Amino acid sequence: MFAYVGRRILYSVPVMLVASFILFWGVRITFDPGEKFATSKDPTAIIRFRAKWHLNDSIPTQWFTWLKHILRGDFGVSTRTNGDVFPLITRALGTTLQLIIWGTLFSAIISVLIGVYSAVRQYSIPDYTFTALSYIGVAMPPFWFGLVAYQLLGPSLKGWLGLKNPWFYGVGLHKGDSSGIDLDYARHLVLPVMTLTVQSIAEWSRFQRSSMLDVLSSDFVRTAKAKGVPRRKVIFKHALRNALTPLVTIMAVETAALFGGLVITEQIFSIPGMGRLFLTSLQTGDAYTLMAWFLVTAFFVIVFNLVADLFYTVLDPRVRLS
Repeated sequence: MFAYVGRRILYSVPVMLVASFILFWGVRITFDPGEKFATSKDPTAIIRFRAKWHLNDSIPTQWFTWLKHILRGDFGVSTRTNGDVFPLITRALGTTLQLIIWGTLFSAIISVLIGVYSAVRQYSIPDYTFTALSYIGVAMPPFWFGLVAYQLLGPSLKGWLGLKNPWFYGVGLHKGDSSGIDLDYARHLVLPVMTLTVQSIAEWSRFQRSSMLDVLSSDFVRTAKAKGVPRRKVIFKHALRNALTPLVTIMAVETAALFGGLVITEQIFSIPGMGRLFLTSLQTGDAYTLMAWFLVTAFFVIVFNLVADLFYTVLDPRVRLS
């Protein structure tokens, strides 16, 4: 296992290097950090800045210089805030990570439950109901659902019910005071997580249903039934474990993509995460923040694909690491 992980990490290094160069090149030919930094009144500071990052040299030289600084923990200077990029990335990533953890957790649990139930109760009324709801969820634009959820469950609900405070807050994502931290945190979290999960649940539940149906019709499941294995054990120990393998791939890829920023969700609910950081940096031409943003996103894509491969060996004993 450790040898496999080590090999995968070694294989990922050249992929990461190539990806970082392409992303660096794309950002660098679009924005010149030196021009943004030139708003400074100190010409000496501008000269030192361009010399530090070799902005007068070729792009490969600039990329190599940037990588050396990255390895030392120096992600560059934000030309928007005139501060270090690293704190901006860590704060935004921490905020987005909260949405990803809760959103992925709820999406996975609800999707598996719906998918298994629909497969076991194929062509029943609940199966048709979940199918219809999944089609609606897939077709529903997240920005529209987020706005509707905010209007119905936020300020409007407060007015309709005559509440002193709304049940759910629609702006920001932070904890409350010491007397009600958990409740206040949940009130801020509900609407963004709902917006994030509506399409994921619709897609993943249908995928899980299809995978579960394939496994339930396989030979080893029929053999287990013929041997008199209890139905619940056949479903949850034998069938579900194998049916989860394809879903893990989809979840890993889509969850890794979320680290790039939940742009729509964070914009609707004014959450200062990776999505808003990307839009702000793009609008202001903050080159080094954009480079760090792309690098972090690429890193999580590679990591989550590795995690998915490792999960295969846990879920399906037939998978062998080579």
